[in-house]
Amino acid sequence: MTIDQCFYIGYISKTRGLKGEVQLFFEFEDYMDLDLDLIFLEVNKKLVPYFVDAIKLQQNSTAYATFEDIDHIDKAQAIVRKKMYLPNDKMPERDPEDFTYKDLVGFLAIEESEGELGEITHVQEMPQQFIATVDIDGKDAMFPLNEDFIVGIDPEEQVIVLRLPEGLIDMYLED
Repeated sequence: MTIDQCFYIGYISKTRGLKGEVQLFFEFEDYMDLDLDLIFLEVNKKLVPYFVDAIKLQQNSTAYATFEDIDHIDKAQAIVRKKMYLPNDKMPERDPEDFTYKDLVGFLAIEESEGELGEITHVQEMPQQFIATVDIDGKDAMFPLNEDFIVGIDPEEQVIVLRLPEGLIDMYLED
C-alpha cells in the first residue's frame, strides 16, 4: 500500500496509560464515519498496517485506541506522532450538496478591491473560525473565512470572491 492509494486522516498524538493505549487526533472532518478496523501508519516513509483492537471515538476529533501487538507503553511510544492513513476505497461517500470550507482548497481567491490573490493552498479550522491560506508572491497570506467576508463562491469555476477588511492583504505585501 502506498500513500497515493490512501487518504490522510490524522496522527497519533500521545500514549495513555501503561497498557499501550494511544490517543488519535483526527484531521479528517467526518472521522465518525470512518471504518477504523485497520489503520496504516507512516513509518520511515512507508505505510505499515496496524489492526485496531478497540477504539473509543470522542466528540473533540480524538479517539482512544489499542492495537494488536501493542500492549505496553514502550511499544506505544514508538508510534506517537505517526501519520494515519486509510485506503482510498474506505473514503466515506459525501453528498455533493455538503460543501464545506475545506472544499475551498484549490479555489482561486479574488478580493473585490485587490483583484486576484491566488490559489487557496490550505484551510484550517481554528476554535472560532476557519482560516484560508493563499500563496501571494511566495508569502503565505492568511484570512478568515466567514459569511461577512465572502461575496460569492462559484464551485463550477472554483472561484471565491471576497471583501476582506481594508489593509489585511497589504500586511502580507509589505517587505
